Amino acid sequence: MSERDASAAGLPAQNAADHQPDQPAQRVPDREKTLLEQMGGISGLAYSAVPIVVFVLVSSFTSLMPAIWSAIGVAVGIAIFRLVRKEPLQPAISGVLGVAVCSFIAYRSGDAKGFFLLGIWTSLIYGGVFLASVVVRWPLVGVAWSALNGLGFSWRKQRRALRGYDLATLAWTTVFAAKYVVQQWLYDSDQTGWLAFARIAMGYPLTGLALIVTVWAIRRAAKVAELEKAEAQQDPGAIPSNPSLS
Repeated sequence: MSERDASAAGLPAQNAADHQPDQPAQRVPDREKTLLEQMGGISGLAYSAVPIVVFVLVSSFTSLMPAIWSAIGVAVGIAIFRLVRKEPLQPAISGVLGVAVCSFIAYRSGDAKGFFLLGIWTSLIYGGVFLASVVVRWPLVGVAWSALNGLGFSWRKQRRALRGYDLATLAWTTVFAAKYVVQQWLYDSDQTGWLAFARIAMGYPLTGLALIVTVWAIRRAAKVAELEKAEAQQDPGAIPSNPSLS
């Protein structure tokens, strides 16, 4: 709203400026809403558990091949259901491909527990990559968030923003490490049923905790950027500082 428009509306010019919707921090919560959506949403997390449960139940009462085909059939059915509901296509396709690859590994190994090998080793690889990104000072949480939203990487020069992204990335590292250690132990112990339970039970709580730390890091980085921008506007010749945030 311009000063002329504000005057016509009976508002003081200063109050009109206060109504300008140009605060970057106000747009951060809207971007945060897309974080879980990019992972398939709450429904995507629930759908991913169904083929696992079906596989274990069918393999317990019959044999490996019926379990494989049942899991694939359920995954395809869920994908079609999501497409009919016009939900995001990528999580549906990923779900089918993931079940298909896990089923193929189980078929090649000749053992139902092979269904979980992909997830176990994926957790190890992801954990290593996330940890390495912190070591080289390019924490993956910050990199991924900036790339998805086109925000740039200026936060790497802001010590407190970088520290927040480091902590969020280390939280995901801990999640993947815990999944690998527990599920690898169950795999070695031939506990297929408990493997399924661990895969599902560890998925929701640990992912939720990591998401909480991630959202905190995103808001922290946005606040640091906003404060430094305000300082630069007040004193254009000053060297940007790293304000302390509680």
